[in-house]
Amino acid sequence: MTTPTEHLPSDSRDHHTGHQLDPPAPAPVGGRRGASFGSLVVSLVMLVLVNVWPGWEAVPFLTARTVLVIGAVNASIIARAIADLVNVVVDRPRPRAFGDIISIGFGLIAITQVWQVFPLDVIGTGWEVVARVLLAIGFVGSLVGIVEAIVRLVTGRFPRM
Repeated sequence: MTTPTEHLPSDSRDHHTGHQLDPPAPAPVGGRRGASFGSLVVSLVMLVLVNVWPGWEAVPFLTARTVLVIGAVNASIIARAIADLVNVVVDRPRPRAFGDIISIGFGLIAITQVWQVFPLDVIGTGWEVVARVLLAIGFVGSLVGIVEAIVRLVTGRFPRM
């Protein structure tokens, strides 16, 4: 057990005063750009998987009603890809926040359409409840994400990690 006067290497507080010794360093630019590039690649792969090969029709639990929501799902993926492309080129807090607000907004539209149309072949099973709960969590999480991105847009700061 440690005493309050001991200083551990992983601890950046002065145990006598309780003050922070070193402010946490911001995430390196290369790390953010690399993450955006990775997300861009994932978005492009998702577009191919959903629309080209094997296509959404290959997913056994999706019904023919999926055509009613595929446009919103594609728009959400494309909005995220565009935001990630901008983030790779321009690594600034406000453009990143703006892109997050737009892409999450498109995601909310897609979640709402999937909720309304519900193109999943799970009705009458316990999986319907699971799917609805996951959609609700996605909706609430998206609202939180938009609020957080608005704060970043106003402050012009990257979040602390």
